[in-house]
Amino acid sequence: MAPTPTSLVFKVRRCKPELVAPAKPTPHEFKQLSDIDDQEGLRFQIPLIQFYKYDPLMKGRDPVRVIREALAKTLVFYYPFAGRLREGPGRKLVVECTGEGIIFIEADADVTLEQFGDSLQPPFPCWEELLFDVPGSGGILNCPLLLIQVTRLKCEGFIFALRLNHTMSDAPGVVQFMMAVGEMARGASAPSILPVWQRHLLQARDPPHVTCTHREYDEIVADTIISIPVDDNMAHCTIFFGPTEVSTLRRFMPHHLKQCSTFELLTACIWRCRTIALHTKPHEVVRVLCIVNARAKFDPPLPTGYYGNVFAFSVALTTAGKLCENPLGYAVELVKKAKDNVTEEYMRSVSDLMVIKGRPHFYGVGSYVVSNVTRARFGEVDYGWGKSVYGGPVKGEVGAIPGVSCFQIPGKNSKGENGIMVPISMPVQAMERFLKQLDCLLKDQHVTDKKSKFIVSSL
Repeated sequence: MAPTPTSLVFKVRRCKPELVAPAKPTPHEFKQLSDIDDQEGLRFQIPLIQFYKYDPLMKGRDPVRVIREALAKTLVFYYPFAGRLREGPGRKLVVECTGEGIIFIEADADVTLEQFGDSLQPPFPCWEELLFDVPGSGGILNCPLLLIQVTRLKCEGFIFALRLNHTMSDAPGVVQFMMAVGEMARGASAPSILPVWQRHLLQARDPPHVTCTHREYDEIVADTIISIPVDDNMAHCTIFFGPTEVSTLRRFMPHHLKQCSTFELLTACIWRCRTIALHTKPHEVVRVLCIVNARAKFDPPLPTGYYGNVFAFSVALTTAGKLCENPLGYAVELVKKAKDNVTEEYMRSVSDLMVIKGRPHFYGVGSYVVSNVTRARFGEVDYGWGKSVYGGPVKGEVGAIPGVSCFQIPGKNSKGENGIMVPISMPVQAMERFLKQLDCLLKDQHVTDKKSKFIVSSL
């Protein structure tokens, strides 16, 4: 029997990190980021990973060499990625297109894809070995903007792992870049979608003027600090929501919310169960920050090929008492309203706020950040070996503090059913309470069969 993913341990042998520069000379110029890109809340690195099976049709071809060469060719078109970020007046971020390149690591691991288990899901064991943090490379300024490690497996499959400076791109933007690398790896001479910079399209107006309410950027008052209790024994649970679980939750909805999106339903459900599990005091304000892709909100549309950040941290807030005492529909309505608030004008207003207030971080106290990557297409990138078995976040959250964010990720359970995976982190006792709350909502289905819903690990 193969070891479970949480108990899996293996060794990775890495070559010395190298810089991969564009295959041809590229312009040396300075390119400003947009005022959505360079806000404080995006000044971090985000790790992504893709797992690929061995393909007999590619026998004799080395994924490391193929991808390294494809990256060099792709960077001719995406040459800002080969540059370095500088900070100017007003904390404005600018890419100096130096052509220095991105970090690339060649590696081999003494493990097979099968050993990771039937259902690939974050957090992945030994992921720090599969995406090595090269010392001195992880800063936001004056550092490489991408770090990529390609690791060959014993089964002749491979793992592609990428770390992105989030100020440069959001999920659709980095997938566009990865798709281009895949096309070049398969023999194309140019990407089918050419990259478009044009970050001025999301710059603040002159003069800037905030026209919408942005509670996501409330200023933190010193005596309101409420944080998730973090201990050394954090529990990690990946919850699988298949069609059965989603339809069960939907039955709780009043008539006017029956058509709510799956994202709204799952976000509200987890937010409410989590708040109860953390024993949040009834008077405390709790927030869920929904990451809303705003690409479809612009008229005229942003140009095809635009790969900057185009999303908002739209917030739903209430007191813990109201959230926990009301039916689930109450939370769904709050989430739905928060999402619907995001319009083109809302995005313009965020850009203006960034300039006026010095590019603040979103409000983190009592907040839970939820990102939906079910439509990001990480799993569809093909470097010549077909689509990935898993493509998406390396772990269930981002940022330095565990337990304050989560992703909704497309996936399959052990039965092969398609659904949505939601990795959760919480202190062990809170996790037990969380699972009980969730089980109460799903009690009409598989009451005693927790394995059908919950995949629990302690890392």
